[in-house]
Amino acid sequence: MPRQPSLRRRLILTAAPLALAGLVLAGCATQTAATAGSTTADDTTTTETAAVVDSDLSAAAVLAADADVTVVEDDEWSEADAEDITLDGSTASSDSDAVTVDGTTVTIAAAGVFRLSGALDGQVVVAAPEDAQVVLILDDAEIAASDSPAITVTDADDVALFLADGSRNTVSDASSYADDAAANAAIYADADLTLSGTGTLAVSGNGGDGIASTDDLVILAGEITVDAADDALRGKDSLTVTGGTLDLTAEGDALKSDQTDDATQGFVAITGGSVSATSGDDGIAATTDAVITGGTVALTAGSDASTSDDSPKGISAGVVVAIDGGEVSVEAVDDAVHSDGSIGIGGGTVTVSSGDDGIHAEQRLEIREGDVTVAESVEGLEATDVAISGGTIGVTSSDDGVNGASGTATDGQAGGGTGGGGEQDTGETITISGGTLRVASAGDGLDSNGSISITGGTTVVSGPSSAGGQGAVDSNGTITIDGGEVFVAGSVLVAPTGAQHWVAATASGSTGDTVEVTDAAGAVIATFEADQSFGVVFYSGPAVDDGASYTIAVDGVSAATVAEGVNVSSGMGGAGGAAGGGGGRRP
Repeated sequence: MPRQPSLRRRLILTAAPLALAGLVLAGCATQTAATAGSTTADDTTTTETAAVVDSDLSAAAVLAADADVTVVEDDEWSEADAEDITLDGSTASSDSDAVTVDGTTVTIAAAGVFRLSGALDGQVVVAAPEDAQVVLILDDAEIAASDSPAITVTDADDVALFLADGSRNTVSDASSYADDAAANAAIYADADLTLSGTGTLAVSGNGGDGIASTDDLVILAGEITVDAADDALRGKDSLTVTGGTLDLTAEGDALKSDQTDDATQGFVAITGGSVSATSGDDGIAATTDAVITGGTVALTAGSDASTSDDSPKGISAGVVVAIDGGEVSVEAVDDAVHSDGSIGIGGGTVTVSSGDDGIHAEQRLEIREGDVTVAESVEGLEATDVAISGGTIGVTSSDDGVNGASGTATDGQAGGGTGGGGEQDTGETITISGGTLRVASAGDGLDSNGSISITGGTTVVSGPSSAGGQGAVDSNGTITIDGGEVFVAGSVLVAPTGAQHWVAATASGSTGDTVEVTDAAGAVIATFEADQSFGVVFYSGPAVDDGASYTIAVDGVSAATVAEGVNVSSGMGGAGGAAGGGGGRRP
């Protein structure tokens, strides 16, 4: 039973009445949690403390900090040892001393390998010693239970379900369960559970979850379809998918791990395979971490924001979301990717559409590598600290494109302002040191309640197409450009500080128009395409010289000749010319 290595862990405190012991889930951390108190109507004071996460947001570091995962590999047992269990309507038969049949209930009471074939209108129960490893080979097995789970593990150490080559298997359970029922899934294991094999398995979770384990749930292989009245897959301690083809439909969460007693557990990890999931609530719901390093993941969470009480999110984690590989696509009524702690993207392809934020972290959002597309959102990328050091990123938003804002900011501080105007710098940051970022926004393109620093990479901001108090690049603190290239086709922009020079001009154009910046010798030093209509343009790059003169052209037609570092008023109307954050003015 191989296990993953475990190295270190973070601390997370959840909301709890002060009369109760605070829930401390683990060890070392590199950031300090923020605490706030509140009093409810019954005078019970609660303390809400944000998740505290380690500084390394790579998937490898996050998984190393998580608990060991128990898995039954296929080479740990042999089909040659299998004892047959023949299912026959309302009864079954077997020559194994470990198997008993009582009416419609088949009970396996010892370790071993067992092959189930045929159809049973009843249930299969594994009640083996607590140190037993039990393997169930499903070989054209149909198990339908009318008042219980179809397969129940009450006692065992580790259980594996193996889908025989070429087999087609189905399980279904009761249409409802009592509110206090412990076993409430079509396949329910009070033990570690592994699924593998090359056959197919169709699971109907009529009364609750589809497949559930109170410990680790691991899927290695198989073609598995789950339709569940609640959660499709739930591993309380952890849920891991390394292979297989999963087609999940759930009225609740599609993939879930909800352990709250141990901060090294409660995580969902997808390292391979193909996962397609449609859920009424979250696509992936992890108490601690949601990690994706490979495979194909397609999530649709919720369908109608006006009728949803749960604000369905595509990927939701209490501590860290780490995506370092794979192909991930998300459509969500609420945030597409959300963490109460931090989010790290270091590879793979991520494409999201959301009814709220595209990618949202309460603490830090970092993109180091990968292809990231926010195709539809209210705010595209949002966190207290947003750091982009690599990758190719495209953001489309109906409000701010990239927003440096914390959950403690007031409405008056939460971006969308006029580039300062006396608003307080509350310490949030947007830092761009590499990669390619392209933003098309109806609100501010880049907006920080604190500061914005650009030292590398390529940043293209289109929008807003009209001023209306919104700025293309806007902060309550300083806007510093010390490297990279920054292109803006929008309305208004706060004049930056920093060592790198810039030019700005009043020049109008439409979506798809090409903007060129030409030096006095006639050489084109910069060119880019606008993604929205615009009234002013701005460029900062290494080819801009101090005090030099430049011509701005739109689709080959000269619009203005301007000097480096000279501000201009907005060509779209609105709040141009106001004092900007960090002492700058709108060019």
